Amino acid sequence: MAVDAQRFRELFGSYPTSVSVITTVDADGAPRGFTCNAMTAVSAAPPMLLVCVDRNSQSLPALRHSGAFVVHVLAENGRTASDVFASKAEAKFEGLRWRPAALAGGAPVLADVALAHAECRIVQHVEAGDHWILVARVEAAEVYRRRPLLYQRGTYSVWHRETELAATHG
Repeated sequence: MAVDAQRFRELFGSYPTSVSVITTVDADGAPRGFTCNAMTAVSAAPPMLLVCVDRNSQSLPALRHSGAFVVHVLAENGRTASDVFASKAEAKFEGLRWRPAALAGGAPVLADVALAHAECRIVQHVEAGDHWILVARVEAAEVYRRRPLLYQRGTYSVWHRETELAATHG
């Protein structure tokens, strides 16, 4: 079967992924952000990851300007944040508690809804189809003892295995 855009979305929507929110600040220092499920590790030495950003993303100019971002892997209580940051809303940070990142140019850290977060500095931009791949060095990271938010075929779910949580952080 041919792979058109719809089939491609079905392919990658068929398996569960973590849900991430990427935050940064624009040229005026205003917070910006979007929901992303295309984030992965690249290297452990040095610590690097990548995120894929739609070329039409309202946050892309801010990412390019700041050269830094915070990636938040969302915890089970992050579903509302995922929905808000996936929208085109202007006031995405309204009602959310956040603090400026020390090592990522003041990008918002959303610790209350994160399973983990990493403060990153962009080291490479790669154009790839209708997206940009941003490769970044991880400058700082925190991991919280929470369950991850998962997403598959348009539906959220939560990892429920307590033994895994205890084994990882026990």
